[in-house]
Amino acid sequence: ARYFVIKSYTEDDVHKSLKYDIWASTEIGNRRLDKAFRESADKGPIYLFFSVNASGHFCGMAQMLTPVDYTTSSSVWAQDKWKGVFKVKWIFVKDIPNGQLRHIRVVNNENKPVTNSRDTQELYPEPGREMLKIFYEYRSKTSILDDFEFYDKRQVEMRKDGIAPLVGPTSPGVVTTNPYANLPPPITESSPNNTNINLNGGSGNDSAGSQNEESE
Repeated sequence: ARYFVIKSYTEDDVHKSLKYDIWASTEIGNRRLDKAFRESADKGPIYLFFSVNASGHFCGMAQMLTPVDYTTSSSVWAQDKWKGVFKVKWIFVKDIPNGQLRHIRVVNNENKPVTNSRDTQELYPEPGREMLKIFYEYRSKTSILDDFEFYDKRQVEMRKDGIAPLVGPTSPGVVTTNPYANLPPPITESSPNNTNINLNGGSGNDSAGSQNEESE
């Protein structure tokens, strides 16, 4: 497996990702993720750890399912500048405070805490697996799903011009999976989606950051 940090400008965009099972990054970020996906074909999954800028927490983890389609863009994002789109499958949706993750260091980013990562920062396998372990084990009481209805209503208000998204909606009923064969699912999430996660696979390569750093 390979692991990347995703920094979103707004919670609205994370809501759209959950709702439509898609994501888009900057031009640099899309190229980096697309390259990793193609290099990892048939070798292991690409996992994405999401955090909204200056939020003070990570909000979920998704798996990248397709390469970037540079010929398609979605109109659902808060800003129109995101070009290209790729499919994702959300695995964990939960708020994890930065304090639970700050001890994880990113040696390929000047040994900074993972909470100070830029968008599409790749994590080496060891910190990536540690992030995955914490996402599975942490008992969160809050998530963006708590505010899903609010963001749905705001989306309607923001799109009264009648422009439809270029990618159709799917159900946001995601949320958890069990990476350990004999452990129960976290009590704070709903039903598992039966994704198998291998905590022992994959290798990561160094990559530079491209977006904003997290404000501690």
